[in-house]
Order: sequence, then structure tokens, then C-alpha cells
Amino acid sequence: MTWCEQFGWFETYDRLEQTWIGVAIRESLWLFPGIEAVHLLGLAMIGGSILVVDLRLLGVGLTRLTTGQVLASARPWFIGALVLMFLTGVPLFLSEAVKCCFNDSFEVKMVALATGIVFTFGIRNRVAARNDAPAWVARVVALVSLAVWFTVAAAGRWIGFSG
Repeated sequence: MTWCEQFGWFETYDRLEQTWIGVAIRESLWLFPGIEAVHLLGLAMIGGSILVVDLRLLGVGLTRLTTGQVLASARPWFIGALVLMFLTGVPLFLSEAVKCCFNDSFEVKMVALATGIVFTFGIRNRVAARNDAPAWVARVVALVSLAVWFTVAAAGRWIGFSG
């Protein structure tokens, strides 16, 4: 049973899907794929910004720069990509909210996304900015970050194949 069913949110999801934005995207031949393409560009941007910092935390690549320097360069890309993905993800959701209501992959993506955002801003960025974190701590943080964000991407991709 999905959280939508569990908390009785089906009616809310149905109303969201019936908004003018949801209807316009769903009935258009090009809006959904166009918005999805921009969403995937945001995924590439967010993935790159995460990967470059996490690889540096793992000690792989950009070793002439401190982790703080790499983080400072990647942070604007991460935030911009997060905003872009939010701005495209909401309309995509509105166009198929009822489908998402019954889709376990959507639930996994939303939980992983919230976890990733909290982990990135609450833990990973703090460790990366320190520059003096023990190597084992930096590696564990990087591996957790990579696992969480991979889950966001994989679950998001799987939404289209399930439900």
C-alpha cells in the first residue's frame, strides 16, 4: 500500500492532476517530453556536481584542490540544478499525479530526494568544507552520498517503467 493510499491522499492527487497545468501537459504532444528533457539536463547537472565533490572526498581526482575548494565550485551548480529539477519535476508530477499515487518508485524517489537534500546540506557539505576531516569519515560520507543520489536517479527513472 502506497503512502497515497495509506493516508487517503488519492482525492488530493486526483485534484492536482486535474489542474490546468496537469491537463495542459498531459494533453500536449510536446510539453511532457520537453519538460522531461530539461528535467534530465538538471539530473546531469546535479549528478556532476555531486560526483565531483564525492570523488574528491574519496581522494579520486582534483587532488590539487582542497575538498572545500571543490565544494565551493560545485555548490552553485548543485543549487541551480536542484531548483531546475524542482521547477520541472512539479509540472511533470501534476501531469500524472494519480499514476504517482500508486507507484512505489515515486515514493522511493521522494524519500531518497529528501534524504539526499538533508544529507548533502547537513552532513556532506560540512565534511567537505572542513578540509581536515579524517580520510575514513570523508570516504564514508562520499559513499553514502553517492548511494542516496544514485537511488534518487534510479527510482526516478524507474517511475516510467512501473505503475
